[in-house]
Amino acid sequence: MVEANGLQVAYEADGDGPPLIVLHEAGSTGAVSLGPAVDGLSSRFRVFRADARGHGATRWDAADGFTTADLVADVIAFADALGVGTFHLLGFSMGATTALNVAARHADRLRTLVVIGISPDREPRARVARHALDAERIERDDPAWARRLDALHGPVQGPGAWHRLLPAIAADVAEQPLLTAAAIHAIGVPTLVACGDRDPFVPVGHAWALARELPRSGLLVAPDCGHELPRERPGILATALHDVHREERTP
Repeated sequence: MVEANGLQVAYEADGDGPPLIVLHEAGSTGAVSLGPAVDGLSSRFRVFRADARGHGATRWDAADGFTTADLVADVIAFADALGVGTFHLLGFSMGATTALNVAARHADRLRTLVVIGISPDREPRARVARHALDAERIERDDPAWARRLDALHGPVQGPGAWHRLLPAIAADVAEQPLLTAAAIHAIGVPTLVACGDRDPFVPVGHAWALARELPRSGLLVAPDCGHELPRERPGILATALHDVHREERTP
């Protein structure tokens, strides 16, 4: 645990090398997110996987508010608390939204940026998030995920806390200020934009447009793949991450 931005942030750290902060998706935790594609990075980096506020063991009640701006501030405060100046940053889904906004506001802190399964456009993200993160629908149609959410978040956040958390995340997707093209173009760090070719949150054209706006970027579109690219195509992602991180140059 480390104190950052008024939170007691729970995190795991592994490996030795330059610092890499990994940001997980909505409803997950640092320990279980992203899987084998990222597990291998600890051979080259000191990998920090923090639980976002309201997730896992980072206690926060989403009823008190949940915004991307808070998540961005949390990342910078987390790095400061660890004594980390500049770092590599990788985010998936909700974590990728946070990472892209960190890059837009604090590009001087980043060495490289990887964003997976995200678009700077409002739709279809907001519409899909409203459905995917609907707590009543999850209880009714996906009881296995409901049990997993209870197991991940209940011990620290309290029983049923995810019923408040997931709708709050969906509401933030619908309301968060969008980055302008100029703000995105000003992100000068080497960046990889990645998505699945069947991602309901991020049409390939949106990912392509984001990569076009970034001055030092590469684009990975994984075939026969939905939103869960890190788990559906870990080998492809691991190869792409090796390329983007090699010598910290433009992929």
